Amino acid sequence: MPKLSERLNRLAPSATLAMSQKSSEMRAQGIDVINLSVGEPDFNTPDHIKEAAKTAVDQNFSRYSPVPGYADLRKAVADKLKRENGLDYAPSEIVVSNGAKQGVCNAVLALVDEGEEVIIPAPYWVSYPQMVLLAGGKPVILPAGFEQNFKITPEQLEQAITPRTRMLILCSPSNPTGSVYSKEELQGLAEVILRHDELYVLADEIYEHINYVGHHESIAQFPGMKERTIVVNGVSKAYAMTGWRIGYIAAPEWIAKGCNKLQGQYTSGPCSVSQKAAEAAYTLSQGCVEEMRQAFERRRDLIVALARDIPGLEVNVPEGAFYLFPKCSSFYGKKKGGRVINNSTDLAMYLLEEGHVATVGGDAFGDPDCFRMSYATSDDNIRESMRRIKECLKALE
Repeated sequence: MPKLSERLNRLAPSATLAMSQKSSEMRAQGIDVINLSVGEPDFNTPDHIKEAAKTAVDQNFSRYSPVPGYADLRKAVADKLKRENGLDYAPSEIVVSNGAKQGVCNAVLALVDEGEEVIIPAPYWVSYPQMVLLAGGKPVILPAGFEQNFKITPEQLEQAITPRTRMLILCSPSNPTGSVYSKEELQGLAEVILRHDELYVLADEIYEHINYVGHHESIAQFPGMKERTIVVNGVSKAYAMTGWRIGYIAAPEWIAKGCNKLQGQYTSGPCSVSQKAAEAAYTLSQGCVEEMRQAFERRRDLIVALARDIPGLEVNVPEGAFYLFPKCSSFYGKKKGGRVINNSTDLAMYLLEEGHVATVGGDAFGDPDCFRMSYATSDDNIRESMRRIKECLKALE
């Protein structure tokens, strides 16, 4: 009988990609589906970045690149970290990958051994626990629900640490909640981490520039933490470059070398042309980043106001990213016809099939009381989708 590896059988498929695929299939059937399931800016890549890519093609950047990325791009990343974050990294401490997603997975595979524990605050991005499982590690889920604005406390972290704990994965601004850790909150977590030798934090900062509360704060800034931190970032969200597939890690050189060794065996260096485009993104005008951030903030305000007008939803105000993660558990047990809403996955499927709005149930993110909507779409789509959701939820009894 055909048999896949146990390693693969441990993994669950991505719920966000599955929901996006289902909505695409319905669209192909002529159904007017508004897709709020995918975490992708709806803007086009800025022209000056595209021009850099065209120039790279004309200049024949068409051969294998170095495994950790071109030296010029790694220097541009190091300069960005110094300029924007006050962090000193050498280019040798930077590894450029095929998207930040590969950067996260590289770091987990490089550091986590069989049976070691990785603390993952919930709600979490769907792929974190799966990557830990792929490495043979044990995901330790630390709940941080709606009432605490989806952020863990130092006390929670301390209680979760055991002699087997190897890593904390921290995402700020957060996917799926949009919550942002303040400098004071990060310092509290850093103090806990520094009390435990051989405990590292993977800081996923891919939404750094989509921030509505001012300057981004990195946990790597505190004394002693740069040596314990793997910063993950990339160009996909800030520069509307999701399809270019360029992300990076910044880490102590021994970790960077480990990730370089790993990447050299299963993908090698990322796309040459995409790297030249990313170099332009980091070194040329940053005006496009602020323009898109302002648009996301306006959309945030719009979707929060409309969601708060829906009876039964509890809504917080996200401080970053482009997601709303409202509490919807008041609808569990309600029904329409023979259809019963038992959980957030049921609710998301109901909204897709009845209201033709694609969202993602919170079960996939480790919080069964909520569901995720991406507002990386037009104002008109936000208004129409929230109108449909309001009607669908009103129809439940």
